[in-house]
Amino acid sequence: MSVPDYMQCAEDHQTVLVVVQPVGIVPEDQFFRIYKRIASVAQVSIRDSQRNLYIRYRHHYLPENNEWGDFQTHRKVVGLISVTTCGSAKEWPQTLDRFHSQKEVFGATLYDSRLLVFGLQGEIAEQQRTDVAFYSSYEDCPNVEKRVEDFVESIFIVLESKRLDRATDKSGDKIPLLCVPFEKKDFVGLDTDSRHYKKRCQGRMRKHVGDLCLQAGMLQDALVHYHMAVELLRSVNDFLWLGAALEGLCSASVIFHYPGGTAGKASGRKPSLAQGQGQAADAGKRHRPGAQEVLIDPGALTANGISADTSSEIGRAKNCLGPEDIIEKYKEAISYYGKYKNAGVIELEACVKAVRVLAIQKRAMEASEFLQNAVYINLGQLSEEEKIQRYSILSELYHLIGFHRKSAFFKRVAAMQCVAPTIPEPGWRACYKLLLETLPGYSLSLDPKDFSKGSHRGWAAVQMRLLHELVYASRRMGNPGLSVRHLSFLLQTMLDFLSDQEKKEVTQSLENYTSKCPGGMEVLTLPDGLKLPPVAFTKLPIIRSVKLLDLPVSLRPHKQKGLLENNMSTKSPFIYSPIIMHTRGEERNKKIEFQWVQGEVCEVQLMVYNPMPFELRVEHMGLLTSGVEFEALPAALSLPAESGLYPVTLVGVPRTAGNITVNGYHTSVFGVTSDCLLEGLPSVLTSGCVVEVIPSLPRLQLSTSLPRSAHPLQPSKEELSSSVSVQLFNGETQHLTITLENIGSEDLETLEVASKTCNTKEKLFGEFLSWDLDEAVSQLPLKPGQSVTLTVNIKVRLDFSGGENLLQDLNDDGISVTGLPISSPLRQVLKPRAETKPLGSESSKTDYNHVKRLTQKEREGTEVDEGTQRLTKVHRG
Repeated sequence: MSVPDYMQCAEDHQTVLVVVQPVGIVPEDQFFRIYKRIASVAQVSIRDSQRNLYIRYRHHYLPENNEWGDFQTHRKVVGLISVTTCGSAKEWPQTLDRFHSQKEVFGATLYDSRLLVFGLQGEIAEQQRTDVAFYSSYEDCPNVEKRVEDFVESIFIVLESKRLDRATDKSGDKIPLLCVPFEKKDFVGLDTDSRHYKKRCQGRMRKHVGDLCLQAGMLQDALVHYHMAVELLRSVNDFLWLGAALEGLCSASVIFHYPGGTAGKASGRKPSLAQGQGQAADAGKRHRPGAQEVLIDPGALTANGISADTSSEIGRAKNCLGPEDIIEKYKEAISYYGKYKNAGVIELEACVKAVRVLAIQKRAMEASEFLQNAVYINLGQLSEEEKIQRYSILSELYHLIGFHRKSAFFKRVAAMQCVAPTIPEPGWRACYKLLLETLPGYSLSLDPKDFSKGSHRGWAAVQMRLLHELVYASRRMGNPGLSVRHLSFLLQTMLDFLSDQEKKEVTQSLENYTSKCPGGMEVLTLPDGLKLPPVAFTKLPIIRSVKLLDLPVSLRPHKQKGLLENNMSTKSPFIYSPIIMHTRGEERNKKIEFQWVQGEVCEVQLMVYNPMPFELRVEHMGLLTSGVEFEALPAALSLPAESGLYPVTLVGVPRTAGNITVNGYHTSVFGVTSDCLLEGLPSVLTSGCVVEVIPSLPRLQLSTSLPRSAHPLQPSKEELSSSVSVQLFNGETQHLTITLENIGSEDLETLEVASKTCNTKEKLFGEFLSWDLDEAVSQLPLKPGQSVTLTVNIKVRLDFSGGENLLQDLNDDGISVTGLPISSPLRQVLKPRAETKPLGSESSKTDYNHVKRLTQKEREGTEVDEGTQRLTKVHRG
């Protein structure tokens, strides 16, 4: 044998092998449709007997493996079912000849055979034949399973007769020597009359009878024959057959201890149709207090002379190996097989069987020793397909015992074997599929969210190598989009483990791929249904904080209220609670106090960091928002290599009113477009990302005829200020022209002007300002682009009756008015104007050198405010 059956398990030793093959031209889908129905009859309860016969079906079997049927009878093809299509009576003779030719291939070992003919109707199809069944079509064949059951029963009758014939001790008859194919030449010329030779023949025959008993459902008899064979073969050092006897003993013991099978749920024993109709699947099971559940086949001789298994529980338990002894005997058998180079397949399959038993016993370390031995078994020159199959099965077995990383290793070896240089047409798709199956073993997921939850798991170096192989395999498959996705995933998740040189190489490769196929945020679906989630470059650049900025002072909205009303702030009661319950998510959803205005440019400041060792160019970066219609104005960045925190301001214009939420930002880096959501970035600091957008408001620009003050006042948070300066003598009058221009997009409908006089000393007061609003109000509403002029009269009148010393000191009535701020309840944009000379200059001293200086107390003045217009200081020059 050169091709091992990696799906072998211990319970296969009690099965009979039936080959199902097509004859002539049979559509593949139709053949496997019938094959599936045939293979469903995997267990048949023999009529008039409590025994079951188990069948193993194969649609492809090498004739050379059949030559090992005497060594282990479950390898012998004892049944043949041929499936053929015959359209007319003329084709029937040729079809029948092909069937007979097919039987000759396995003729030496066949117990019985059947031919299933589809499509033939007429006189020939009406003939009653035992070995041929006719059906009109592949769809109309209702009793296929019943035919197969009858076929299996006929096999059982032959099997039982052979068992009885071989088991009978015929004194004086010469026992033939059973051989494996490579032994035949070694026994030429041996003395057949020697005691050693006879013991060898007896031991091998006992082992062979044990196999037949196991197949025929005689478990106790099989255990007895195996024990006898072990003693006989050990005495003559017939190691190959001794190993086979030990393995048979192990198989029978496994069947006793694990009636459900060791091949897994998929290959578990299923009740046959006959059982479903007549008796329950668990018929014959009996419980004994303190003992395991065992399968008992009660009954003695039946009407047809076929005996049932007459063993008792006590006898069976005595001859059966314990769970630990099973593994020891497997080790011994494998060591004997290892002495023979030509028994490599037998040795490998025995290792696989032992591993499946150990997997049920949950003895992973011992199972790994058997698998390690299986890796080094030399099977000669294997084809590339056989190597792929071998490594894949090793991977599955390692996965079965919980060695996931070892399993992934062999799966990856199998993937590399698919594209070996010796293969004329490398299977890149198969390679890619196998590589994907290795990901769980290396703690690798293709979902970037799994890498943002906590610390990194697994070996980063191996994971990067595997991702590189996925990139290369997907490129050779002709799928550049898949290559971009895997390379983006590698750069995003493994950035912390890449060296500076690797970062440069990966980004260069990514730019080369994206030049042909740009990367996006769509979900990629593979042919087998696997979905690859999008990869967002949240580390290119890294964002540390997000802050929504208030509008500039000149654009901030204010609540509309009468200026003559007292601005009484209503304060709510403060309630202290020692329990502070908030999360970062709640902070993001917290509403910000200030407001944005529809149609005005709004700003969000990001603190970014470039982790790359080279300059990072972000070709396109903008805001992601929800709630209102928002026009994001993209920006282009160029961040220095490994820069510290760098402020970046992203802007946009809300086009509708409502509550707007800043959900994140989008970037375009190395040809990959990313949508980065803040909720997926737990390390980002933010004071809130929800702000109210109010409808568009009028914008008013104010200009005056007076020069700007050199000492402007600091306005409060709710008002804008324009400070102008004027110097007047007592009783002097001057006109102030205020021009109001509507520079917004909304009509200006109302205009209110108010004055407020602020004084610090009761002795000094006066009414300085007066105006007439009728002309200005008549021009309302003020359309965008229009302006209105308002004249304010400034007249100084001081009352000096409050103090005699003051009148005595004031020889002249020179007066200086400085710091006259002018503001409006409406929003303003102030134009810069040239600064006036400071009042403390030499010229001012010269102009007013005849004025007597006041004392410190007398120098204190009054403050006048006109609708946020204030006369801030009145003093003697």
